[in-house]
Order: sequence, then C-alpha cells, then structure tokens
Amino acid sequence: MPTVASHQVKTTLFEYPQYWAECYGVSPYLPMSREEMDELGWDSCDIIIVTGDAYVDHPSFGMAIIGRLLEAQGFRVGIIAQPDWTSKTAFEVLGEPNLFFGVAAGNMDSMINRYTADRKPRSDDAYTPGGLGGKRPDRASLVYSQRCKEAYSHVPVILGGIEASLRRIAHFDYWQEKVRHSILLDATADMLIYGNAERAVVEVAHRLSRGEPIVQMTDIRGTAFIRRDTPRGWQEIDSTRIDQPGKIDRIINPYVNTRDLSECELEQRNAKWLDDVPSRPKRPDEHKLNFHPRAGLKRERTVIRLPSFEKVRNDRALYAHANRVLHLETNPGNARALVQKHGHVDLWINPPPFPLSTDEMDGVFDLPYARQPHPVYQGRRIPAYEMIRFSVNIMRGCFGGCTFCSITEHEGRVIQNRSRDSILREVEAIRDKVPGFTGVISDLGGPTANMYRLACKDPKIEASCRKPSCVYPGICSNLNTNHRPLIELYREARALPGIKKVLISSGLRYDLAVEDSEYVRELVTHHVGGYLKIAPEHTEQGPLSKMMKPGIGTYDRFKEMFEKYTREAGKEQYLIPYFIAAHPGTTDEDMLNLALWLKQHDFRADQVQAFYPSPMATATTMYHTGKNPLQKVTYKSSGVETVKSSQQRKLHKALLRYHDPENWPLIRKTLKAMGRTELIGSGHKQLIPAYEPDEKSKKYQSHRRKNTTGAHRKRLGRKNSKGRKIRTQHTGLPPD
Repeated sequence: MPTVASHQVKTTLFEYPQYWAECYGVSPYLPMSREEMDELGWDSCDIIIVTGDAYVDHPSFGMAIIGRLLEAQGFRVGIIAQPDWTSKTAFEVLGEPNLFFGVAAGNMDSMINRYTADRKPRSDDAYTPGGLGGKRPDRASLVYSQRCKEAYSHVPVILGGIEASLRRIAHFDYWQEKVRHSILLDATADMLIYGNAERAVVEVAHRLSRGEPIVQMTDIRGTAFIRRDTPRGWQEIDSTRIDQPGKIDRIINPYVNTRDLSECELEQRNAKWLDDVPSRPKRPDEHKLNFHPRAGLKRERTVIRLPSFEKVRNDRALYAHANRVLHLETNPGNARALVQKHGHVDLWINPPPFPLSTDEMDGVFDLPYARQPHPVYQGRRIPAYEMIRFSVNIMRGCFGGCTFCSITEHEGRVIQNRSRDSILREVEAIRDKVPGFTGVISDLGGPTANMYRLACKDPKIEASCRKPSCVYPGICSNLNTNHRPLIELYREARALPGIKKVLISSGLRYDLAVEDSEYVRELVTHHVGGYLKIAPEHTEQGPLSKMMKPGIGTYDRFKEMFEKYTREAGKEQYLIPYFIAAHPGTTDEDMLNLALWLKQHDFRADQVQAFYPSPMATATTMYHTGKNPLQKVTYKSSGVETVKSSQQRKLHKALLRYHDPENWPLIRKTLKAMGRTELIGSGHKQLIPAYEPDEKSKKYQSHRRKNTTGAHRKRLGRKNSKGRKIRTQHTGLPPD
C-alpha cells in the first residue's frame, strides 16, 4: 500500500524547533502529581494527557508514545491516568495546562474493553493494576473530555486514540443498537485526531505554542473538527444520495477503482457518468459554491459531502453508502476530505496522515522510555504490560483489510517499518534493562507478524490505489511478498549475545507466508514456541467473502508446509486456528459445515470468538444495514445474512464447540429442525451423540476445560487407544 515521498510532508517529525521548555530535559517518568512536577522544577504542564489505561512508560502504550514525543519537542507533559470521572477534581490534579488536554480512552475502545460480544460486563481489565475492571467509564473519551471542559472550560481538548478514531464519524453503536453522532460533537471537544497521531499532535502543539487559535487549524491531515460552512476555493462532491452525486464539476466517481484506469480512461468514464446523472432540485441547506464550468479538479481542495447524520440514522442504505465512500478515501496518496452535516454544523474530516518514514519510526521508538509502569503502582501487576514486556513492535498498519478488524480504520493500510538497527537496539535494551528477562523475546511483530517491509512494487500505482485489500480476493500482482528482510531480522535478533529464543506471537498472515517457503521454514524451525496462531476464521465461502479472507484451501497449503518443516526440525508443534461465529454472511448451514470440518480434523476449540461489531468497521455496517459496502450500494442491492438474535448467536458458538456436552441439546434440536438427523449418533462422521450426558460427565468436561495441563498438551501428537492419530491442533482439550 502507499508509501509517501518526503516532499509531501511539510516538516518531518523531528525537524520542528524545540519549544523553550526543553531546557528542563528528560523526565524519568512523565509526572502524575504536583510533587513530581515540583521535583522536576515545573510550575505547570504545557500539555496534559488523560488516559483510561494505567500509565506504562513503554512504546506499546499510546500515552507513552505521544507523551515522550511531545517531550522530545520541548514540551512539559503530564499524565492523568484512570482518573475518578465522577467529578472534575481528579482532572485538576496537575493544574491548568498551558496548551491543551489530550484525551484518549486507552489502547482499547472502552466499550469493547468493558463488555463481551454478548454485551455482558467483564470483571477484568488488562490495562489496570491488578487486572481489576470498572476503573474507566463507558465511552471514556467522551466523559473525560467533558470533565476537562468542566475543570478548565477555555483550554482546548483534543481527542485521540482508537476509541475516538473509530467514532470520528456518525457510527452504529452496538451497545445501544443505534447510530450515534461523531464522538467529537458528543464530547464537546475542540478537535479529534484519528489514526497514528504523531504528525498531527506535534503540529498542533507547536502551532498552539505560537499563539494560533485551534479553531484556525483546519489544514492538518488526520484531524476532524466542526465548521459551519465550506470555505471558498473548495470543490464539493455531493454524495448524499445513492448514485446521484450533484453535477458540480468533472469529479471522481467515489465508486471507481482508479487503479484499474489510466488518467485518460478515468476522465472519459467520469464524463459519461456525470452526463448520465439526472438533474435534481437543489437542497435548501446546500452550500452555495461557485466554480468555473471548465475548472479542473484539485484533489487537495476537494471535499466529498456524505449523507448527513440524520439521514444515515434513518436510512440504512445511506449508512452503508457513506461507509463505503469513507473506506474508499483512506489512501493517504489520493484521499479527499469528507464532510458530514450534524444538525446545523458540519463535521469535517481531513484526509489521513502521511505515514511515518523509517527514520521517523526509529525516532519514535528510540525515545527514552523507562519501559516499566510508573512507580506509583508499587509493582502491582498490569496484565497488558506483562504480555508485551519482552516483545518488540517492528511495524504498523495492515493491508489485509479484514472487514471485522479495526486495525485498518485506525493505523491504515500503509506498512510503516522500523529499521533493523532500531529493532535490534530495542532487543538489547530489553536484555539489559528490563527486570526478569530470561533470554526469551516473546514477539517480534505488530498488527500482523509477517508484513514487515512488504509494499507495492510501483509507487505510482500504490498512490492511486483505492482497493480495500492487497490480498483479497487474491494477492495483488503488484504486491511484493518477499520475506527476505524479515528472515534476516529474525536471524540477527536470535544471534545477539544473551538472547536464547525469539518467538513470534503476533497473528500470522498465512496467505502471504505460503508465497515464501523459506520464511515458513525459518519460522517453524526457530521461532514457534510449541504453538502458532493463525486465523482462517471460517471454511465456507459465504462468510469468508464478507470477511475478505482467503479460502480454506490456503490454510491447507500452509498446514502442509508447517507440518513438513516441523518434522524436519524434529519438533512437536501445533497450529492454533481461530474461527469466528455469527459473522455477517454466515448462515446456520455455514456454521454446521464448519463444525463438521472441525470434527473431521479433530479440532476441539476451547475458546470461541463471536463477531463483535466494533464502530466503523465494514462488517459492522453489514450487521447494521444488511447491505454489503464492499460492492456498489443501492436500495435494490442484495442483502447480507446477519446473526442478531441471542439464540442464533448462541447456536453458532455452540457449533464451534460441538464436543462440549452442554451444547448437545441445542445442536441436536437444530439438526432435527434442519432435517440433518443423520448427523446425530456415535459414528466418526456424525457430529454429536444421540444420548444425553449425565451430570457427572458434564462436571468432568467442565473440570477438563479449566485444568488443561502441559501433560495433556504433550499427548496431542500421539495415537489414541484405537490407533488413530490425534491431530488436535489448538489450545483446547485433547480428544477423549
């Protein structure tokens, strides 16, 4: 996906003149109290970051990255972590910031962090000391922003983080089953920064420090803000109606994939497309924009008007249309600004930020992180920190485009890579500075394990591409799939003195891996700690096409390679495949076929994943509207099968756990209703037995689920009493 030439960036991340407060130097930890500020000699903070996570000074935590980056720019940055949100008092603890409050819910959306896919409250929170739940409010960004305004009404509040990023536009809220405003309006904040925030937050900080009002900062990429009119000199594309854009100029059809057309063909197609559009009456509230009839389109001065909040709230087809247009405007190389009316004001969303260069990525990750939680927690365990303590993030972004995933909407499809030297320096820092290190690096990865330094072969093509994925329906012929840089990185990392093992724990994109057998051999031989996570998600084409995932045949190819190289290495290793229940496009028949496939391959999943409609995701649009925004949306376009009732969701999860006696009554009832009674019985090809388990058997199965030991796992490659090889390759139970 698109890389960015340096000339497109006005000022690189570390070229700004430092703010005068840089004379205070680097803090051991960013202060969380007035006492710490006094020790540093500060009379005030320039910027205060409010976060829903515990403060861990580590580059895997957003507040640490942004805080240390702003510190490197010369600003005094304080942290308010997991404040008591019931009053404004906790937001006054560091005093009034000189420039702005930066507000984020944390590394996770606060609603997803708090509730399961079945909307049940969780009792734990991995980002809280002790793992305790309930330390942040629902919709934390919104609540924190309002409290900041109560404390200091005249201080600008800037929203950021994944929660704000995914709610930057009118969005379907799964927990309320309704379409909500952009969080920017509900939070009464001054600006929202979406995606990777480094460029935008640094520019905003420097411009505020020079006295520029935040209301005048309307030209910063990766930001959203409120305005009441479209400025002069801008061209507006009316996309408020399906297939009826206003005839303003020779404009780019939002549905055209520019990658497939030359400039000449594109102009011809757009000209015909415009000529075919019937005239329509002017909206009473339409902006009065005057253009020369022959003026050429200037992408950097063009905005697409989406259907208003009121329209997408009441019209599901328009919601799907707006979602499709938004996702087509995500390539930093060709994206245009978007505008959406909310009542009497416009929500304006500037194009995405340009990705960081390798030098800039290195600069961000080489900042002086303490790499530990703040001392205020007195050594209490923070589960999320324990998980990443010995891991290294080598890249950002994902061009997979899975419709259920939020990575693309937040980090983008552009792979942003760190250099080999920077990564190896971090490995050495873990070895030398992190308490408890035993010589094992738990992960060298990122959103995906194996997209490091993969990109389009042609910069011109990637700058104009509007495809949502580089690997669906097949791997793009223009995509470089050479894993050589990653292989060399693995080899150099494990060769460092004091490093005993380098594991790969990030999810593997196996459809890319099968294109490079040398990579699979290297991975399986040296970097699998007994189990390897991959995500085929399903076996049936219906749901897979709505997920934008490869067919199960690609998984079979990878499995053959994995087993071959495992045997050659003389090891006992297993795949951990993940599957999703109740995803849009999934029928009961699809789930039954998946259950039969699991039974055929002796898979017994211990934990199952139900589809979770996260804000702004394409699959969430399918769930809400019954339309498929991967295709052209019309009122007559075919619908998408959706699973919404709690009973059907329960059934789909039960079929993934067909081996659990507690699920047999529901599955048996369903099989009878479907006319598939031949699948009830004790035969190898039958799904569930005809008998009911006794209470003793249920208790035994429950005990085994909770107490799967290492000894059990070691049995997975052996033969059972009937001489049939046990091929259970998962984290769950061995077969009976």
